[in-house]
Amino acid sequence: MSRNDFKPGTLEAPLPAVLVTVRDGEKDNILTVAWTGILSSDPPRAYVSVRPQRYSHDMLMHSREFVIHLTNEKLVRATDYCGVFTGAKVDKFEKCRLTKTESKCVSAPTIAEAPVALECRVFDVIPSGTHDIFLADIVSVSCDSSLLDESGRLRFDKAGLIAYSHGEYFALGKKLGSFGFSAAKKKKTPPKKRT
Repeated sequence: MSRNDFKPGTLEAPLPAVLVTVRDGEKDNILTVAWTGILSSDPPRAYVSVRPQRYSHDMLMHSREFVIHLTNEKLVRATDYCGVFTGAKVDKFEKCRLTKTESKCVSAPTIAEAPVALECRVFDVIPSGTHDIFLADIVSVSCDSSLLDESGRLRFDKAGLIAYSHGEYFALGKKLGSFGFSAAKKKKTPPKKRT
């Protein structure tokens, strides 16, 4: 198998396509972020990387709180719109017909239509070239109740989540396995009964 070399670049894919809400005083905004992820499970921590030129950057620096919303197929148009237009000129909640609700622990609003929301409080900001990385504690998580099964387990497979890959949005495909499937012991098949 042959390989081609490229100059160093941001070729990691796919990435989550999330909507991030911020509030600074009376102003609310939504921005689309693909450079986000989990930092730690204990304590639960996440990050978002935002260019200093973005309208929401100053809001994040001032409020030091935000909400990460996982997005689904129903939100793909809003996800794209919120990444194209600036909140300095347009109310994205109104334009995308998104319902703004109060969050449990942070001032930034929660988008009611989002399947999952992670409320975050910034503990550090790291300048990193073209972007600043906002490191945050996850202080609360909420989800649409339709995603819970009878035992209260969150079923991401029912969420219709989307991903972003170099300018294109994709619906997540079929399940290929569960964590640990490659190391799981094969179940023994009981012998057939003779009749």
